[in-house]
Amino acid sequence: MAEQRRIRERLVAALEAVVLPNADDWEARRHIPPDGWRLLAEHGLLGVPHSGPGFQETAVLMEELGRTGYAGIRAAVAVHACMATFYLARFGSPQQHERFLAPARRGEQIAALALSESDAGTDLNNLATRADPDGHGGYRVSGRKSYVANGSQAGFYICLARTRTTAKPGRALGGSGLLIIDADTPGLTVTPQPMLGWRAADMCEITLADVRVSGDRLIGKAGHTLSYLMAALDFERLVAGLLAIGGAAHAIAATRSFTRHRHLGGAPLAANQTVRHALADLVAELEVVRCYARRAAIRYGQGRLETDVASIVKLRATELAVSASRVCMQYHGAAGYSDDSVAARIYRDAAAATIAAGPNELMRDIIFETTEEASCTSSC
Repeated sequence: MAEQRRIRERLVAALEAVVLPNADDWEARRHIPPDGWRLLAEHGLLGVPHSGPGFQETAVLMEELGRTGYAGIRAAVAVHACMATFYLARFGSPQQHERFLAPARRGEQIAALALSESDAGTDLNNLATRADPDGHGGYRVSGRKSYVANGSQAGFYICLARTRTTAKPGRALGGSGLLIIDADTPGLTVTPQPMLGWRAADMCEITLADVRVSGDRLIGKAGHTLSYLMAALDFERLVAGLLAIGGAAHAIAATRSFTRHRHLGGAPLAANQTVRHALADLVAELEVVRCYARRAAIRYGQGRLETDVASIVKLRATELAVSASRVCMQYHGAAGYSDDSVAARIYRDAAAATIAAGPNELMRDIIFETTEEASCTSSC
């Protein structure tokens, strides 16, 4: 416990030194600039463990990153430090580690995930992006990827594409691969895709027009892509849940502070029983969800994270963050509805997490399909 406390204190101090002084500027820019990424790396916030016992430090970082209150920044950092580089760390070759993973950890090359497509949504089996063999051991990639975080600042993209044209309709993942594509490759263009929230996440659309990619840029083996994605998606959902727990804690703290200092009728707003009970309910749920998520993080570090557990963490944490954001907005009143207010930012940011890493409707389907009616999940 003492070691965990020291880790948390160190990470909080790093976030306070790097993120909080720059957050509003990065939000206005709608991306983290290169000097920001270098600062994050210098303070040890990018080279975090993706597995094993060391993942506990990563779990603490994700929760505290969420607690900063800037969901766009937390999304950008998590995609780079955890999600995109997960594929390299777990399945990449030693050469790919040296060429891409090491510079990413130093903040010199920013990583982005190019998985989603506007017409496929979460159904990756309807993948349209193609990587056709070029006759020289490489590929010629064509397609369009949407909702790519870190899109304009990325040095490289982890791109999912069909590598076999013989794959049956609706079975695209059976003939697909994950390719590392340099951002400056001819034929690749980036178009900003502004979102309602997550303003610093640098969301973009990526168009690939006959982009040449050498064969050594394939991550792992093409025939194993489905297993890579399944492992990565469970990991992403755990990370998304940890981030959302921090976001919910930030929303609760902001509401508590405002209602204690806002006076109505000669008494602080927090003296009203309705306000107190609303906050008490949020705090109680936060403690339950946080306990479950931390247990899931321990299991993941032990190599035992189940798909339903990851889905439960993501579902409950992100919906708690939405509930907390509504309460925060409501009790801030008209001041909270101002576009530049903290409450407004919390409110518009919270909804995105229920969609990213798989919408919560999908989480419910997964939970239903992977658990028996009268049983408790194995994390209990």
